[in-house]
Amino acid sequence: MPSRSSPSRNETLRTPGALIEHGLARPDDRAALERVAQDYATAIPPTFLHLIERPDDPIGLQVIPSPDELEMAPYEREDPIGDDALSPVPGIVHRYADRALLKPLLICPLYCRFCFRREHVGPDGGLLDEAALERALEWLRSHEAIREVILTGGDPLMLSPRRLGYILRELENIEHITTVRIHSRVPLAAPERITDDLMDAMELERQAMWLVVHANHEREFTETGRAALRRIVRRGIPVLGQSVLLRGVNDSVSALEGLFRAMVENRMKPYYLHQLDPAPGTSRFYVPITEGRRLLAGLRGRVTGLAWPTYVLDIPGGHGKVPLGPDYLETEKRTVSDPSGKRHTLLPPDTHSGN
Repeated sequence: MPSRSSPSRNETLRTPGALIEHGLARPDDRAALERVAQDYATAIPPTFLHLIERPDDPIGLQVIPSPDELEMAPYEREDPIGDDALSPVPGIVHRYADRALLKPLLICPLYCRFCFRREHVGPDGGLLDEAALERALEWLRSHEAIREVILTGGDPLMLSPRRLGYILRELENIEHITTVRIHSRVPLAAPERITDDLMDAMELERQAMWLVVHANHEREFTETGRAALRRIVRRGIPVLGQSVLLRGVNDSVSALEGLFRAMVENRMKPYYLHQLDPAPGTSRFYVPITEGRRLLAGLRGRVTGLAWPTYVLDIPGGHGKVPLGPDYLETEKRTVSDPSGKRHTLLPPDTHSGN
């Protein structure tokens, strides 16, 4: 690998040439990476670039493109969780009766190589113009069963404070919406964006605001990222953490323990651990569900319940999320396992069937 000492490490890397120059890709892979770049965007911001020790470490794997992305496994899908099929108007996804996604843009601070929207996101598109945004807001106004709106994308915290504030004020004026949730990687991937102006834009008077931060490895919690999270928490915004179970990134009990401990130590409640969505070209990250359940079982009793997420599968085709366990109760045998794996017999009324 070429040395990474000479080029500037204070830029966002976006091209195969820049990756090669920084020693994150081999010159022999340039042609294949150029083909990958035709379909999938790359962005490695300085915060993440400084964390990469080698291209196949837990940070590098998440953000450095690979020729393997050109290979599509038989089980992979172009629209793995049915976003396109469940979009009544541009910018809206409606999967559950009481909530809807609003995607005001498709730009991110970095582009995860396992993203289920990877064919849509990128630096050049996806920003809803005034007419499209108004149509999306009008859809929300006219559907009174919607109580929660989830801002996602892309990354909503890549919006300017003015634009984000405008969207949130419009949502706050919709009486039946009681909760707004923002999903973002910005606090850890681009913490410099967590400014007072952005925090001011996120303050809501009537509705509950929640922030869900995506992180997959404890090394993502840099000092600047931790400071950004503190600024958010001081504003009274509850912070949840969501992660994806990824081969080579966090597929061990120790890696998950480190990740979830880092979340809790930064006042972030682990929320979801996602089974990988079958997006095109992502099979190198796949961890079988049986292994995921074993990993979660290995954490039980090892970490505080505050650090315990729900392991979920988003059923391909847009059928919603379901928890995957692990399970501890065997109803027919009337036994339950403790965290060490030892089984114990349950006595009535816990196993009584009927009334």
